[in-house]
Amino acid sequence: MTDWAPYTIRAKDWFEALRDRICDAFVQIEREAGSNAAFEFIEWDREEEGNPDPGGGVRGVMKGKVFEKVGVNVSTVRGAFAPEFARTMHGAADSPEFNATGISLVAHMANPHVPAVHMNTRFLVTGKAWFGGGADLNPPIPYEEDTAEFHAALRAACMAHNPTYYDRFSKWADEYFYIPHRGVHRGVGGIFYDHLECSAPDDDAAEQESFDENAAFERNFAFTRDVGEAFLSVYPRIVRRHVADEYTAADKATQLEWRGRYAEFNLVHDRGTLFGLKTGGNIDAILMSLPPEATWS
Repeated sequence: MTDWAPYTIRAKDWFEALRDRICDAFVQIEREAGSNAAFEFIEWDREEEGNPDPGGGVRGVMKGKVFEKVGVNVSTVRGAFAPEFARTMHGAADSPEFNATGISLVAHMANPHVPAVHMNTRFLVTGKAWFGGGADLNPPIPYEEDTAEFHAALRAACMAHNPTYYDRFSKWADEYFYIPHRGVHRGVGGIFYDHLECSAPDDDAAEQESFDENAAFERNFAFTRDVGEAFLSVYPRIVRRHVADEYTAADKATQLEWRGRYAEFNLVHDRGTLFGLKTGGNIDAILMSLPPEATWS
């Protein structure tokens, strides 16, 4: 059986390096706007009874002139799922133990013409080991140019690894980032993927013999890194495109109502929120995705 601990450390190191580069890029945009806003980084430790090393993470939040509220979190946690929750987790039905590391980002913008955004990538080990994640654009006031550029960047990242990825993962994002009780999508989409397997299959002995877990990890890790690179390349360009756009009170009202929909999705349907709450994560880090202001009509 593969010891996934060194692989988890590699993924953690990448997620932390990506966080630092994203935060630097966002702070630079604040400087260009004449703001001295900076990220506040707060370490937190997870607690789990009987677990001497449950892990934790770092919550990074900036509130500025351009980024009304942006959170960039990295966490690495270890422990055991509660039995009922374990039955819902891939690979955890027979063993509740897990190890997870990931980066999660949500940006809510001051100007309603600048789209909000979400990005998350992660590596999980249960009885299986796999990567998941994605990125999606969430404009209160959509612009076709922004949508096309965002999707083009993610399409290029996907096509460099598998010609089927973009169609599969963009469709998955459309299905996942949907608010069924409202009958609307959360935004203009992006990609969403999960269970990019690094561990051998359970149900085929011949395939188990030939399956190269190291190669699978390297392949899926490379793709996950390219998703992060694509996000870092495209999103700051979109922000700069609209940061100086004038807006009206009606535009701001549209943004605040849209933020209410965003909050509804994250509190009712988002799997990442549920995972954090069910595994003893830091509440402030889990709920940093919520907007600073929102309205409901």
